Amino acid sequence: MAQQNIDGIDNAAAGDAPDAANLLHGRKVLSFVRRSARLDARLQRAMDNHAARYVLDDIAEESRLDPAEGFRFDADYIRGHWDADAPLTVEIGSGQGENVVAAAAAHPERNFLALEVYDPGVAHTVLLAAKHDLDNLRIAQINAPELFAVAEPGVVDEVWTFFPDPWPKMRHHKRRIVQPELAAHVHDALGGGGVWRIATDIEDYALHVHEVMDARDDFENVGALMVSLPTEHVGKGNAQEAAALPHADFVESERFDGRVLTNFERKGLDAGRVIHDFAYRRV
Repeated sequence: MAQQNIDGIDNAAAGDAPDAANLLHGRKVLSFVRRSARLDARLQRAMDNHAARYVLDDIAEESRLDPAEGFRFDADYIRGHWDADAPLTVEIGSGQGENVVAAAAAHPERNFLALEVYDPGVAHTVLLAAKHDLDNLRIAQINAPELFAVAEPGVVDEVWTFFPDPWPKMRHHKRRIVQPELAAHVHDALGGGGVWRIATDIEDYALHVHEVMDARDDFENVGALMVSLPTEHVGKGNAQEAAALPHADFVESERFDGRVLTNFERKGLDAGRVIHDFAYRRV
């Protein structure tokens, strides 16, 4: 799942130039820290045997996470890399691939794209896809915001961002993947009536999603579940103060039944955390 999430993002609002607070030593603010990890023998075999079938190796610059020069994520590219012309769901931060593989297996009439930057996550998704002999799933190791920035309008049917890295420290909140610029690009990439589904088990991240998304006039919050959340942000050091803060009611969604219960989500539930689901429809 996207707890390993993955995607670099410029924290500026759509159309605005990034300011100094949004730069780290002259670089974009990223919502991930790139770590190297050696694949075990099982995952390496999966990559050796099946990466050519599932991993899109022409979508990003070699050894980088940005789109290749001149690349356009459009209908022609999708038709050339999937076996069927079908509605496309993109999962931002597929983690180990449990959710996107289960969805692709359950819905052969749809196409799926898993975005993940970490090598073990990519390899594990390849392993699961091969076990199910899936024809409708592809995987890309690329920054999601940069990919959506070069997407053709209407090319995507749904976008999923489940359990993104919460970046709990207050000074790191700017690294969270759900940001106004990404929202603008996701909106443009979605077809009419397309939906961005988001889930988190972190209360402060739920508030962050509401702040980014509810004020937009290009998305409609289609939830029907009323929840109470603090109206002020907390961080890792003062999260225990959240219960005493002023609260307000917010509209969220029932649990998305297309999301399988992964080990990560189960651990959150076992720890007593509440799952917050969101569904925002493109207007």
